[in-house]
Amino acid sequence: MGAILDAMRHLDRSPEIAALAIVNRDKCCVGFDIAGPEFGFPADNHAPAFTALRAAHMPVTIHAGEADGADSVGEALFQGARRIGHGVRIHEDIEDFNGEEPSLGLVARHALDQQIPLECCPTSNVQTAAAPSIENHPMHTLRDLGFAVTINTDNRLVSGVSMSGEFGVLVEAGWTKEDLLEATLTAAWGAFLPYEERGDLAETILEAYGFGEA
Repeated sequence: MGAILDAMRHLDRSPEIAALAIVNRDKCCVGFDIAGPEFGFPADNHAPAFTALRAAHMPVTIHAGEADGADSVGEALFQGARRIGHGVRIHEDIEDFNGEEPSLGLVARHALDQQIPLECCPTSNVQTAAAPSIENHPMHTLRDLGFAVTINTDNRLVSGVSMSGEFGVLVEAGWTKEDLLEATLTAAWGAFLPYEERGDLAETILEAYGFGEA
């Protein structure tokens, strides 16, 4: 197991928590995150923490694009986020999102080109109104456009979900076994682990899905 230490967007203790993540890197910590109220509390407020994290080459994921729009995702990327918690509202930076010729803005283009994992949480995203429904969740189209979509639970107790349950609701919405495998492999390669361990994890997933050596 690896711990990701979270600082709250609306508080001012991110430099302290970033320092804790860095000093405990070889003990338990694999990364840093900011979460909590998104609207009105931009990631840029925590620039000193992110500067220290970049200097220490500490992986960062940032909750963004749930309670605020694509600009919030852009701020997270500017601060060096290697993954985006939720990120579903990045679709607001795509013109004609559900049409035949979608046009990507700068934030969406960067996330797509760099294959920044989007930590989508189907049920929670509906509960927080970041997505209208499971059936009409933006993650379906984002996946089809080639974004690095992953499947997550957010908070299992509050949302009353499990990973298998989230897989189930996506299957009901039309996802195939291949879609689930792709999202799971994307999550494995986006993990805050050494390259070799991510490769081992991907091999384990492929075997579990019936590929590779059993």
